[in-house]
Amino acid sequence: MDDQNKNLILATALSFLVILAWFVLFPPPPVEDAVEPDVVVAADGTVLEVEADAPDDVPNPSLLAPEAVEDAIGQTERVAIDSPSLTGSLSLMGGRIDDLSLKGYRETLEPDADLVRLLAPVGTAAPYYALHGWVPSVGATREQVPGPSTQWSVESGESLSPGSDVTLAWDNGAGLTFRKTFSVDDEFLFTVTQSVENTTGSEVALRPYGIVARHGEPDQIGFFIQHEGVVRMSDGSMEEIDYDDMPDLTTEEGRVEVAENGWIGFSDQYWMTALIPTPGREFRSTAKSVNDIYQIETVYPMMTVPAGETLAASSAFFAGAQEWEVIRSYQNDLGIDRFLDSIDWGWFFFLTKPIFAVLHWLNGLIGNMGWSIIALTFLIKALLLPLAYKSYVSMAKMRELQPEMQKLKESAGDDREKLQKGMMALYKDNKVNPASGCLPILMQIPIFFSLYKVIFVTIELRHAPWIGWINDLSAPDPSSLFNLFGLLPWDAPAPESFLSLIFIGVMPIVLGVSMWLQQKLNPAPTDPTQKMIFAWMPWVFMFMLGSFASGLVLYWIANNTITFMQQYAIMRSQGFKPDLFGNITGRRKPDAE
Repeated sequence: MDDQNKNLILATALSFLVILAWFVLFPPPPVEDAVEPDVVVAADGTVLEVEADAPDDVPNPSLLAPEAVEDAIGQTERVAIDSPSLTGSLSLMGGRIDDLSLKGYRETLEPDADLVRLLAPVGTAAPYYALHGWVPSVGATREQVPGPSTQWSVESGESLSPGSDVTLAWDNGAGLTFRKTFSVDDEFLFTVTQSVENTTGSEVALRPYGIVARHGEPDQIGFFIQHEGVVRMSDGSMEEIDYDDMPDLTTEEGRVEVAENGWIGFSDQYWMTALIPTPGREFRSTAKSVNDIYQIETVYPMMTVPAGETLAASSAFFAGAQEWEVIRSYQNDLGIDRFLDSIDWGWFFFLTKPIFAVLHWLNGLIGNMGWSIIALTFLIKALLLPLAYKSYVSMAKMRELQPEMQKLKESAGDDREKLQKGMMALYKDNKVNPASGCLPILMQIPIFFSLYKVIFVTIELRHAPWIGWINDLSAPDPSSLFNLFGLLPWDAPAPESFLSLIFIGVMPIVLGVSMWLQQKLNPAPTDPTQKMIFAWMPWVFMFMLGSFASGLVLYWIANNTITFMQQYAIMRSQGFKPDLFGNITGRRKPDAE
């Protein structure tokens, strides 16, 4: 077995084993239903009160149906939220934001599919809401500050939209008047300004807080490549906490004192909520799970309101899609430190972030993510061309040395040490690096995983079409051999079924063919083991990658095609004329010198 083929088999087998181990060792865990709790937890960790309208039984999925959500929304007085990106309402009970859907995103590709719902009120299967308030310290009791069931009144504003703020007010009847002023921008950012007017005749000390609460453990994709749970930035230090780990957090682990800049949020695949205190202000952030409520908090230091005066505190609340352009603008324009890192870029962030930045730029020029992936592949291959050129030239030189290597094998016989020394001397005299053949393939492994990460976590690929039947580059090819790609009158197997792994689509088949043609640039190995591995490898990859996102399969097809052209051109430049047809039919012609 010559070193050229050894290197190629080693690199290909390594790629195969890494991808196979990925899915064998880390299968998606089953999602379990969570029991609906019936409490709301305060910023200081104590239970505020029992919600009278919270169901006591295990939540039924039907409680997420639009009519059930509408029933829950109708239980309280509300102020409408209407912006270019958001629709929903805020509840006058508690003054909470608990009804929010995203105008630009639907649950499925169907034109009449429901909008993606981000926040939902108590009374549905998965309450998820934001609440801002005050913790009393001096001069007031808990009953004298607004709580989650406080009934606020509208002081100004008819609906919340960009340029049209809404102010809620509540008088505690003991000399304190509380107000909340909500504003929203064109994207996904709310600003909540809380104020306290003190007419008690003595000073009052309070601490403003913000809470985001999720009742029950959220449904998750359950795949290790995507972080789901708390993401927190504290004075430049980034932390991720999975939902499964939150119940085990100690007070010290869940609480962080932030001196100048930070934020804390819940990050799911594509969507996020985040509490963002004013940059430059000291605050405390907390992540915890109490009574099956997953909760994040921000609490400002104690503020003293002198008699006869009014004091205010502002903070921001992000609720929306993790759009790269939007989050980057908030980071740059508002000084939200490392807000772009709320997107889970992974361990290869030094690759995933620039890869997506270039892909996003290309999409802005081309206007189609599929063609942008192909253009990105051309750029990556251009960057790796010097390495590929050296590799292919080295492989061509090794082919020239085949007769001398065969003579060495015959003269050395069973003396392996003599053979190895002779081969090393031969490589050195002819300036050939036998390991260089592996490098282009090995370089593709981190790029492949980085692009997979980008396609999996970035919302810009969600429901992004390419051509024809490929209407979602983040999902597998929807065509199937099962119905002859739509020619037969029955549906393809569901993506989650075992049959979908066998009856693959058009793009995985094209991938297999492209790998097979790339192999045929060189004659088949004479060794039977090598020949069998080479014969099976394209078709093993074809079925293994059949369930991958079509955007990733498209990248691999483009990569194989460009590699084929590069290798063919470089081999011709070195005096070899690949006999592609002969290698396919097994009737190989001698290489032209």
